[in-house]
Order: sequence, then C-alpha cells, then structure tokens
Amino acid sequence: MLTNKDSSDIQENYKKVNNRIQEAVDKASRNRSDIRLIAVSKNQAVDRIEHLIKIGHRVFGENRVQEAKSKWLNIKKKNLDIRLHLIGPLQTNKIKDALAIFDVIETIDRERLAIKLAKEISLAPKAPDFLVQINTGKESSKSGIYPEEADSFIIFCQKELHLHIKGLMCIPPINEEKSSHFSLLYKIAKKHSLRYLSMGMSSDFDTAIRFGATHLRVGTAIFGARDQF
Repeated sequence: MLTNKDSSDIQENYKKVNNRIQEAVDKASRNRSDIRLIAVSKNQAVDRIEHLIKIGHRVFGENRVQEAKSKWLNIKKKNLDIRLHLIGPLQTNKIKDALAIFDVIETIDRERLAIKLAKEISLAPKAPDFLVQINTGKESSKSGIYPEEADSFIIFCQKELHLHIKGLMCIPPINEEKSSHFSLLYKIAKKHSLRYLSMGMSSDFDTAIRFGATHLRVGTAIFGARDQF
C-alpha cells in the first residue's frame, strides 16, 4: 500500500531527476523538449505507478511482457495518453501480447524476431515504433545485435520488412566507461538517419545526454528500491 511517505518520496525523486536532466541539457546546449524520460516501472506496484501518473508523467518502461500485461491493460484504459515502452528482451511467443500493450518496442535484435514481428503487424490493428538494440559491449549475457552487424540488420528491417525503425538502444557494460558506448550508438544512428537514442539510466543519464540521448530509462532514481512483483 502506498503511504504518504512513499508518495512524497516519489514526487521529490521525480523532481530531482528532472532537475538533473535540465542541468545536463544546459551543459550540453540541448533542448529539454528533445529528451523523454522513461520511468522504468519494472517490479513496481500499481499504486506507485498511478501516483507518478497523477503528478503528470506519461512515459513508462517495462522489462517483461507478462508483468506489463498484468499491470498496464487497466491503467492504459484509464489513461489513454500513456506511452509504454518495452525495454527488455522480447520472446517470439510473446509478440502478440507485446503488440497489444506496447507503443514502442526498444529491443529488436535478431532476424527471426523481426520477421515474426512483421508478420504479426500485418494482422494487428496498430503498429508500434521500434528501436534496434545494439550490444555495444559484445557481452554474451546481454541481448542486442553486435555493432558490426547493425548496418545490415537495420537495412533489412527497414527495406525488407518495412518495420518502423525509429532509433537505437543500448545497455553499456556496468564496469566500463559509458562514453565510448554512447558515442558508438550515436554514430550508428546518425549513419542511418535515425532520430531516437535510448541510452542512459539512473546512474549515467547525464553522460548520455551529452552524447545525444533522446530517451532516458530511469527507475531507481524515481521509485527507489524495487518491490518484488
């Protein structure tokens, strides 16, 4: 149950995050309107999410399709202007549910998934926007296409499958300097004239803004420690 302290903490955290964004934007000589804050609600209870909606936030991110389905179908019915991003791996057997729930899918990373998405979209009432996930650190434990394969994969998705590829996403290695990864993502996006760059989380979004981020995925800095959903 959401307590008064929880409500106050979320509101204060949200204010601090937006102040951090503005400071980073000013230092980078960018426009605040070019950057969207994705509130990552993974493992967060519905009442905490609804409080953030109540104070004006409208863009959220979830890692798992099943969890999103259990929470967001009702929330979105009551809040038609919500934009929900899938920021975790998408399994092919979850595609139909994902298309029904999400407005943006940020984790396109392999041909088999892209082909199945294109097929399902042809039967669906609406098509979400897509971002290609790039595994900039080439980590075997993470999803994402490797940088050297990105060019051909992006072209395949756009030209052959006609997917709405709007940008790129990355999750840099935890123990490495993030700048080189953000810079690499920016260069790939620029090469393909892609507008959106989803990069930067609670601990490093200030740096991501400096390297051109348009979407920041922030959870802990807003909600605090995650509940076990």
